[in-house]
Amino acid sequence: MKPTIKLYQGDLPADVQFDGSVAIDTETMGLNHNRDRLCLVQLSGGDGVAHLVQLNTSKEYNAPNLCKILSDPKIIKIFHFARFDVAALKHSLGVVTTPIYCTKIASKLTRTYTERHSLKDLCRDLLSIDISKEQQTSDWGNPTLKPEQMDYAAGDVLHLHQLKVKLDALLLREGRTELAKECFQFLPTCTSLDLLGYEDFYVFQH
Repeated sequence: MKPTIKLYQGDLPADVQFDGSVAIDTETMGLNHNRDRLCLVQLSGGDGVAHLVQLNTSKEYNAPNLCKILSDPKIIKIFHFARFDVAALKHSLGVVTTPIYCTKIASKLTRTYTERHSLKDLCRDLLSIDISKEQQTSDWGNPTLKPEQMDYAAGDVLHLHQLKVKLDALLLREGRTELAKECFQFLPTCTSLDLLGYEDFYVFQH
């Protein structure tokens, strides 16, 4: 079944709500948070619908409805490589995203037999779904997104709920559920260190 993609400008509509958990991803102009602006935030409740929020860059970011969801303690935010996205959201929107679940961390804690932990790898290996990453490095700052970009952006959140179910089972099997939770809880602090320039856990080194 073809997913439903909804595009909004500036903020998420107030009537878009999520129950219990929401999958989230971001698209930026590059990988440097202090240089490259946040362009798009994608969300999905795991129901086959992707909500894309294109942020207005003609003025300061102002997305109160989106920020309310990001900081809601009753809603688990599911990311793949949360460290990057959470930092981008904090830097641009000034919001601390919590609580967090990261499929990449969960994969690294359980799938120790492989070095393949990308979203594409997880979708293929755990869900038998092949997703395209062709648009990953396209121009996300363009005011008019191409249909291919919107399809790509949606694909980054539509499968995260299913992956969480698979990875939760692996974490339980390997006895690493609590360790994963502790890693997830540390992510807001980790991203604060990243934004200050303390990369690669410099403060923990000798």
